[in-house]
Formats: sequence, C-alpha cells, structure tokens
Amino acid sequence: MTKLSVVVPCYNEEAVIDSFDLEIRRVLDSLPVEYEVCYVDDGSRDGTLAKLRKIAAEHGDRTRYVSFSRNFGKEAGMLAGLREATGDAVVIMDADLQHPPELIATMLDYYRQGHDQIIARRTREGDKKVRSALSRLYYRGVNRWVDVELTDGVGDFRLLSRPAVAALLSLPEYNRFSKG
Repeated sequence: MTKLSVVVPCYNEEAVIDSFDLEIRRVLDSLPVEYEVCYVDDGSRDGTLAKLRKIAAEHGDRTRYVSFSRNFGKEAGMLAGLREATGDAVVIMDADLQHPPELIATMLDYYRQGHDQIIARRTREGDKKVRSALSRLYYRGVNRWVDVELTDGVGDFRLLSRPAVAALLSLPEYNRFSKG
C-alpha cells in the first residue's frame, strides 16, 4: 500500500486551517492509502501555530508540524515539508482550499502509472475576462524577461514520487523557485 504525505505550508491560516484539515482528512480517508499530513508554519503572526498543535494532538502519528521562528517564505516552507515527509509519494498544496483536495485521487492514479511528478493546472473558466486577460499579459511579460518559462495556471499543487523528492532535496540551492 502506498503511503502518501501531504505537505501544507501555512502563513497566517488561522481562519481556514480547521476547515482545510477536515476536508483533507475527508478526502484522504476515502482513498486506499496510508497517509500523513505535514504542516509547516512559516512564522505566522496569528493563531495558526496553536491550531496546528491542537490538530497534531488530535491526530497523533498522522499529523506533524514544523514551526519557523519567522517568515522565511513559501519555498522554504515547502522544502521543510519535503524534508519532514516520509511517504512514497508527496503532495504539496495550499491550506486555503484553492487547491481542490479531490484531485489527489487523480494524481495518485497517474503516480501509480509510473509518473514521478503530477502537476495540477488551474483553468480560467469562470474568471472574469479582465482577470484572464491580465493573467495572460502577466505571464507573457514574465516569460519575456526571465530564463524560466512559467505556465499560466500552474502553481505548487503537485504530487512528487519519493525519487523526485530525493532529487529535489539533493539540490544545493539556497534560494529556490518551483512554480510550473
């Protein structure tokens, strides 16, 4: 049986973390996997850390958290979560429920087919035309001026195999960027 780790970087998520935790467990409990949820508090100034402590106490071995002394940024939070995760596969997702937990089942299907990285891509369906146009313009401009090609709608919501996680953790870069 596959063990799945879910890494969740958190910064000032006090208002949503309980809802997220209920939803992620509802989804994970419905899947044929062992799982753990690894929260990383990135120096939150609200009550996020207190809530994570409570969640960890309630769920024992299935929940862990790391707490930073100050805000180091999302990339540092994701890296700490990857280091903490013990699963055969690792999902990285945000705590604000903008990443639909239901997609994890589909990601696991692709993982079982042998894929090492499965990246969710947001569609612009339902967005206002102005927002979609500004987003396209932003990505076109950024891609013109940077060496890394960014894809519109692609963020951090992804599943990585254990070998992919090991490869990422072996990289010596201090400042990381992993969009798309």
